Amino acid sequence: MNQFSRKQKGLAWGVHLFTASGAVMALLATFAIFEGRWQAAFGWMATAVMVDALDGTLARWLGVKGALPSFDGALLDNIIDYQTYVIIPALFVVQAELLPSGWALTGASLIVLTSAYQFAQADAKTADHFFKGFPSYWNVVAVYLFLLGLNPVLNLLLIALCAALVFVPLKYVYPSRTETFRQMTLILSSLWGVAILVALVQYPLVQPWLVHGSLLFIAYYLLLSVYLTRTWRRSLPLPLDD
Repeated sequence: MNQFSRKQKGLAWGVHLFTASGAVMALLATFAIFEGRWQAAFGWMATAVMVDALDGTLARWLGVKGALPSFDGALLDNIIDYQTYVIIPALFVVQAELLPSGWALTGASLIVLTSAYQFAQADAKTADHFFKGFPSYWNVVAVYLFLLGLNPVLNLLLIALCAALVFVPLKYVYPSRTETFRQMTLILSSLWGVAILVALVQYPLVQPWLVHGSLLFIAYYLLLSVYLTRTWRRSLPLPLDD
């Protein structure tokens, strides 16, 4: 029998509503993209990321799963994440004309198809709180393609590389949950977020050092992920000889 009070259930529904608000932000980002309001589009994507960063913590703190056992909050979260981390960035790179002429559909299809595979993996989020394979951070890819102003051919190659990394079993840091260097990662990711926000506010007169400097966090994130993957593999027991 469910022993949770009406107040606890009400709070649980409130958390699910908070998660679902990400769908509204995805819709608003879509409107902004079709209107060519690129900064607004990234603003709504960033707001959706903040919701995604907080809703899981709230759900665990309030015991949402126990209060509403018949409602799948994880499924709701994945539906919203696929919109905000995959569909919206794919739409952005097409509408902002960041890909070569005639190749926009190819680039966008790489994003949505490989991400569909990644989201459907049972161990896409591992038990020890990592992402396995490139974790569909297509909003981050889109913001750099936009701010760096690279050649569209190079943009397409970078998208293809990230799509290929979906199938490489590297364990990527889950910033809010991976325990190793968690505090450092959260501090650096916050500073990175501020730097990107300032760069978007400055657009189109962006200070190059700001964008290039923010790439140091990306390097930190990737190096830490590689290091922790290697550490994890070394800790695995050796196979027994026949």
